[in-house]
Amino acid sequence: MMPGPGAKPIGATDEQTAAAAVREMFDGIAPRYDILNHVLSLNIDRLWWWRTARRFREVLARPEAVVLDLCCGTGDMTLALLRYRQANARPVIAADFSHQMLVRGAAKFVQRGAIAIEADALHLPLLDNSVDLITTAFGFRNLANYRAGLEEFHRVLRPGGELGILDFSEPGGVLGKLYAFYFRRVLPAIGSRLSGVSGPYAYLPNSVHDFPPPAEMLATMAEVGYSQTSWTPYTFGVAGLYFGVKA
Repeated sequence: MMPGPGAKPIGATDEQTAAAAVREMFDGIAPRYDILNHVLSLNIDRLWWWRTARRFREVLARPEAVVLDLCCGTGDMTLALLRYRQANARPVIAADFSHQMLVRGAAKFVQRGAIAIEADALHLPLLDNSVDLITTAFGFRNLANYRAGLEEFHRVLRPGGELGILDFSEPGGVLGKLYAFYFRRVLPAIGSRLSGVSGPYAYLPNSVHDFPPPAEMLATMAEVGYSQTSWTPYTFGVAGLYFGVKA
C-alpha cells in the first residue's frame, strides 16, 4: 500500500518505487517532451506559464529575491519567470530530478539568468527559510507524497514567501465530459504514437483523476501552514494555479 496520497504509477508499491517510475517515464519522453506538450495542449500551455509568471511579477521584480522553479522539466516555466527578472537579478534556480529533462532545460538557460540543479522536490538541498518564491508547473501532481511536498516547500520558504502550484484539474459540466473524452481517449493515443511509448500518456489522465480536488488541496495547504490560500482556474478549470504564503 502507498503510505500517503501521491502519484501512483502502475506497478508502484511505495513512495520510493513511485518516484523511480516517474523519473523513468520522464527520462524516456524527454527528447520529444516539448513538441508533445504544445501539440497536445494546442499551445495553451504557453498561456498558462505566462499567466502564472505574471501572478508573481512583484516578487520576480526584486533583484535580490531567491526564486526556485521546481519540477522544471525542460524549462518553459522557468523561461516565463525570467521575463520578469532584471538583468542583474539573482539567477532563478531550476530544479528537477529527471536528468534527461534537466539536460534539455539547462540548454535553454545559457546566458538567460537561470541555473539548473538536479534535485528531488521532496528532499531539497536548500536551507530553511531561504527562498522567496517557489513555482512548480505540472510537476507537483507527480510527487510521491503531496503533503510531504508542501511541507518541504514550507521549510525552505522564508516567512512571507510565496508558493505557486500550476497543475491540471477536472472541470465539471458538459465541458468536463468533452475534456474527459479527449484526455482519456484521444490524448493518450496521440501522445503514445508521437512519442513511441505508451506508459506516460496512459499515466497522465489517471494522475489527474487521482489528484486531490481544489478544496482538498487548499485544506491541506492551510494545515501545513500556508495562509492566503487560493485556487485560480485557467481555461474553464482545465488547469489552475494554487497560491499560498508562508505565514
